[in-house]
Amino acid sequence: MNVFADLTLARRLERAESLANARFVEARARLAPGSGAAWVDVAGTYAMFDGASSPLTQTFGFGLFEPPASRDLDTIERFFAERSAPVFHEVSPLADPEHMALLSQRGYHPIELTTVLYRPVLDHEIAPAAPDIVVRRVQDGEQDLWARTAALGWSDTAGLDAFMLDVGRVSAARADTVLFIAELDGRPVATGALAIGDGIALLAGASTVPGARARGAQLALLATRLSVAADSRCELAMMGALPGSGSQRNAERHGFRVAYTRTKWALTAGSDPGRPADGPR
Repeated sequence: MNVFADLTLARRLERAESLANARFVEARARLAPGSGAAWVDVAGTYAMFDGASSPLTQTFGFGLFEPPASRDLDTIERFFAERSAPVFHEVSPLADPEHMALLSQRGYHPIELTTVLYRPVLDHEIAPAAPDIVVRRVQDGEQDLWARTAALGWSDTAGLDAFMLDVGRVSAARADTVLFIAELDGRPVATGALAIGDGIALLAGASTVPGARARGAQLALLATRLSVAADSRCELAMMGALPGSGSQRNAERHGFRVAYTRTKWALTAGSDPGRPADGPR
């Protein structure tokens, strides 16, 4: 199956991630009605609010679906301003370049890069899992077990435990998501999740507890999720990684290709949304 890294693919991948993140925000709103979690579609760009400090509070798909328009950016900026939230945009290099010019004029600057990878679901066999690793779907009532195991995988990064536990619990409540856990000698040691939408399988939720790394748990989770994606008639799988990271190298070893590297833009402190950075005040 030949799939080229072009605008059509970028639209499919970005829409799949946008929908998965919208389901996350909806799950947050159900679990914490007072959080104000919400999202809105503005000319194909999904603007998300999951709390002022959440990494999901930003836009997805910016510039991919409609020609650039200042009025659309005005609407997006009002959405965040009304919630006292910072303004961030994830922008694919396949977006119309005029959108990036518009962001620069408004006083935005790039702050972060993410490599987006994809592969056909049915191509490239995954090596057999280690015999002592068992992967299974999470059953109803085990969502908190999944969230706690996922958070434990970040326990060696200071200050992230509580945050990742919260993210895990919301992720476990997200619609259209299948959760998986890998066990070593009957003990949960790794997690993975699969969000399915419009023929795209979004792989997320990867975490392995420190004492069980390099044992093949994530490889086993990858193989199982791709099998489930195939059964669900998905054409493509996708994931994101830090450029040049071990995660990107591992993905490429197992049939993933780089679609593009996405740039995250932030509104410079002191800039006035709605006016060009060098325009009248």
